[in-house]
Amino acid sequence: MADNFLPTFEHLATAIVLLDGELHIAYLNPAAENLFALSSKSLIGHSVQHVFTHTEQLVAAMEHALTNNASYIEHDLMLGISSHGKLHLRCTATPLQLNDYLLLEFHTIDRSLKLAREEQMLDQTQANRLLLRNLAHEIKNPLGGIRGAAQLLEHELEKPGLREYTQVVIQETDRLVSLMEKLLTPQHQPHFSPLNIHEALERVRSLVLAEFSEGLTIQRDYDISLPVLMGDKEQLIQVVLNLVRNAVQAMQGQGNIVLRTRIARQVTLMKKRHRLAVMVQVIDDGPGIPLHLHDKIFYPLVSGRHNGHGLGLSLAQDFVSQHEGSIEVDSEPGRTCFTVMLPLKYSE
Repeated sequence: MADNFLPTFEHLATAIVLLDGELHIAYLNPAAENLFALSSKSLIGHSVQHVFTHTEQLVAAMEHALTNNASYIEHDLMLGISSHGKLHLRCTATPLQLNDYLLLEFHTIDRSLKLAREEQMLDQTQANRLLLRNLAHEIKNPLGGIRGAAQLLEHELEKPGLREYTQVVIQETDRLVSLMEKLLTPQHQPHFSPLNIHEALERVRSLVLAEFSEGLTIQRDYDISLPVLMGDKEQLIQVVLNLVRNAVQAMQGQGNIVLRTRIARQVTLMKKRHRLAVMVQVIDDGPGIPLHLHDKIFYPLVSGRHNGHGLGLSLAQDFVSQHEGSIEVDSEPGRTCFTVMLPLKYSE
């Protein structure tokens, strides 16, 4: 193999895949492992058609480069990855004279858009916190007066049947008070300690399956070699619980959810480069997120359900940002995937 190239490739942020003379994968660098969410052991020795789906554009680019013995750039490449759907990429195929290798260099087209979106999301999270806190304080105080008045009125009513209406007022007031408490919850600072992310996932899995015992399956796809993470266990449980419940409600309690964990390498989170990060994915086979909500799904009080309060995903985003991580969603009918990235800052 072209061993003299490999030390350079190892430290590149660009995803590099090297194909041998038979166009089988001979090497990929850590950035490529992270991009495709696949380990080199599972890829080496296989053809690109075996590893990926929707490879027509990629194969055409490879053939063009080899036929003309020159670099060829595919500016708008869609490549299917079994672990997380399709990737939108720019690919440069370059023949190497040494041992007839073909070098594939992949760039995510939306990398700059992702960084800009992450920065906008951070600003939005700060604005959300201020908005929600002010909203909670403004609403919570008069709710106590409404509830007290309803209780007094109930004692004055002579007809027991009329108390049904005062009970509605009291119950709805209690529901709003509970909602206001949730709005204020993100103000608490996280308490970091060593934790196994799979313990949090198993807690969520048992809670949800106890609530929805029929018609719902939650599959595990864990990387058991993941190192210990520094984080707030209760907050991370709440993050995953909100994501899973959101999926269950979207599927109306009937369907399949996959909880997946992987290690991610050379990841930029909160404008900081991390050598390692834990990736947690919640994948469901439900109807997907409506297109008009894709860019607003993490905003408070935005929900795809007519009876949803739109707080679960906003709170999840807030908790993840307190861990200096990121949360993203990729959705289409039949597959919605929420991806949470948490930096392994203490293992670097």
